[in-house]
Amino acid sequence: MIDILQIFLSESFWAASLRIASPLIFGVLGTLLCERAGVLNLGIEGIFVVGAMTGWMAVWLGAPLPVGVLAAALAGALFGLFHSVLTVPLGLSQHVSGLGITLFASSLASFAYRTALPQVSSPPRIEPFRSLDVPILSDLPFFGTVLFQQTALTWLALIMVGVVWWIMDRTPLGVALKAVGDNPEAVNAQGLSVIRLRMGAVVAGSSLMALGGAFLTMSAFDAFFFGMVNGRGWICIALVIFASWQPGKALVGALLFGMFDALQVRLQTEAGALVPHQVFLMMPFILSIIALVIVARRADYPRALLTPWFRGQR
Repeated sequence: MIDILQIFLSESFWAASLRIASPLIFGVLGTLLCERAGVLNLGIEGIFVVGAMTGWMAVWLGAPLPVGVLAAALAGALFGLFHSVLTVPLGLSQHVSGLGITLFASSLASFAYRTALPQVSSPPRIEPFRSLDVPILSDLPFFGTVLFQQTALTWLALIMVGVVWWIMDRTPLGVALKAVGDNPEAVNAQGLSVIRLRMGAVVAGSSLMALGGAFLTMSAFDAFFFGMVNGRGWICIALVIFASWQPGKALVGALLFGMFDALQVRLQTEAGALVPHQVFLMMPFILSIIALVIVARRADYPRALLTPWFRGQR
């Protein structure tokens, strides 16, 4: 008999949920920035891959961990710049450009890995971020294990939720970004550059996406291997809709998926002999789809999303 209540009362379960949610938090925030400005970025899956590979490769070549994180963010920004040039001033299809970015970034990561390590059969290991042990706070019941024994990248993800919320809701820049995703013509009438705002949002959002990939190789694991992203980018696209493009709800959505994933691992351990393991593997995706269907009908999407804008066009 599986004791579900015992699983939900376990500190390790909630700590694992937050850890699994961390790369999704980066990805959802990055997607939110892009889409709030009116640009869909389906390049997220490839940007995750290139962020994971770049951060790991930098550290493997001798760079300290913070430099590896910075390298991953820069790689994401470059692919974001590429996508923004194609979709914003040139006005090309955001779907086609995004899928092209995913294919290009994934292939480039594979090429760079195979070129740098042609004879390696198993990926080399690096020294990843270790869990922070905060004095006194780490010893607190429940919260000590769940919050204060996570890695620095998990804390960075949580901090970025607050930063993005503050920018979007408390600064003129955030007001302009939301406006450019709803009514770019009104933004242009105020003398602001629609092109710069949209391109800047895509570049910044893509940097955050790449940090999600860097988390996988520099915090969750200690090596880069193909298939490790495993559709997390596409999950982030769905979670943004679930969150109605709001940072706080984005955090809740990522934590919800992390909880589902952590739950399936424990259920697979408890009942793996009775139920095929594929049922447990697909469970977090099915539950996420159900949650998305329930919420999506009420989602207040950016009204100029996917709509290219050209100066003087009516």
